[in-house]
Amino acid sequence: MSTAGVRVIIPEITDYEVRRELLRSNKVKGISRLDELIELVEYLPITTAAMRQAAIFWAQARQQGQPTAGDKTIDGDMILAAQAMTLNVSDVVIATTNVGHLSRFVRADLWQNITLNN
Repeated sequence: MSTAGVRVIIPEITDYEVRRELLRSNKVKGISRLDELIELVEYLPITTAAMRQAAIFWAQARQQGQPTAGDKTIDGDMILAAQAMTLNVSDVVIATTNVGHLSRFVRADLWQNITLNN
């Protein structure tokens, strides 16, 4: 989906994280709404390049003593940041409630704060 030159993209890792909770909670209507949203906007599959970048981010966070998740977790935040970075778009902004972790790697903000001029 593109509005006034703004791309709205659902990264596959985000779909996974939202969908798994909807499934766990048996929220059928929520799953249907998620599927409808994915039909309206651009969908960004996870690529090898994104996963390799996520591994770099994961390692950097630990080397700096600032991990974003436990050592045994897949760390969806790093995959999300990597997916955004692999778009090769200079003005990418991730809409998130987890600004602290993500903004260390890519621009991130609360969705309420993101404007078309951002």
